[in-house]
Amino acid sequence: MADLQGSYDDLFTAVPSALAALLDGGDVGGSVAVFVDGEPVVDVWGGFADAAREVPWQRDTIVNVYSVTKTMTALCALVLADRGELDPDAPVARYWPEFAAAGKESVLVRHLLSHTAGLPDWDGPVAEIYDWQAATARLAAQAPQWEPGSAAGYHSLTQGFLVGEVVRRITGRTPGEFFADEIAGPLGADFRMGLPAEHDHRVALTVPPPSRDEDYIAGAANGEAAHAGTTPSPATPTDATPTVPTAIRLRDGNSVAWRRAQIPAASGFGNARSVALVQSAMACGGSVRGVRLLSREGVDRAWEEQFSGEDRRLGMPISWGLGYGRFGGTYGWGGWGGSTVMIEPEARMVVAYVTNQMREPAADTRGLDIVMAAYDGLKGLQADG
Repeated sequence: MADLQGSYDDLFTAVPSALAALLDGGDVGGSVAVFVDGEPVVDVWGGFADAAREVPWQRDTIVNVYSVTKTMTALCALVLADRGELDPDAPVARYWPEFAAAGKESVLVRHLLSHTAGLPDWDGPVAEIYDWQAATARLAAQAPQWEPGSAAGYHSLTQGFLVGEVVRRITGRTPGEFFADEIAGPLGADFRMGLPAEHDHRVALTVPPPSRDEDYIAGAANGEAAHAGTTPSPATPTDATPTVPTAIRLRDGNSVAWRRAQIPAASGFGNARSVALVQSAMACGGSVRGVRLLSREGVDRAWEEQFSGEDRRLGMPISWGLGYGRFGGTYGWGGWGGSTVMIEPEARMVVAYVTNQMREPAADTRGLDIVMAAYDGLKGLQADG
């Protein structure tokens, strides 16, 4: 069995066993954390941080979690809404006047958070996503592809710029700066959007699926957004990259430019521990480890259904809250490559899994397997309680 580091409660033995099985099955490396009541009951890691399998995965190894980053950006907006500085039912143009161009006057903030704004596709050059002003200006000039609020289409790359620019207009800080100051900093969470060079040595670059190389792309149009909402609750989705003229390739995600840029839909770097810690605020009524980020009402707002039906980009049924996918009584999202976060408010539990090993999304159930293993432990914990 793979050699794992870290610690876990004996009731949750199934979780490290699941991670070990993935590593034994060929995955390069990864980490898993399960938090209950804001404290870790599982915090384990193993494997390697490099494709050559020469550098062991360490306690502080971090990885690009791709679209799990969306839950962090959504949390920034929810914090502002809870403070009364952002109204989810207000037009986006109230905060970002230039956004009203091309018929977008009726786009509401909640449309951005629920993938119903009609701006799902990135049609600019890849280089432009590293330029905040250029990226947001491009989106402000675009016309919606459908009547805002009438349909959902996963905004895989664009959502972060859209929500992030609203955050920036309100606070004067980029979403990465706001997240660092108001969320990660107070919690002591090792998660960043816009990674300084001093952390590069800790990064586990993403490894393509077997038989693929760094030109690998994935798209919902190819059925590669598999599984979300098609398995019994709790389910966690596999992310899809943009189905747009500009293809985002694995080599882009592994680039220095990607790490330095703020791409709040897809360029967050952290480990399972940091993801679980941050999202424990959502599992625990807005407060974790004595730090209150949201009121109970602010948390509940996130779970309110904004859309239910067929997602035009994912090609499957989905229920969207404000920045989170809804799966029965659980909430969360997954990232391209397999990283996953699942929030279970009733049990005050968060499960986070991050990995540098991509698999073909249509056959990737790793996140769900980890979540189900955590539920085995939760049953034991509840029985003891």
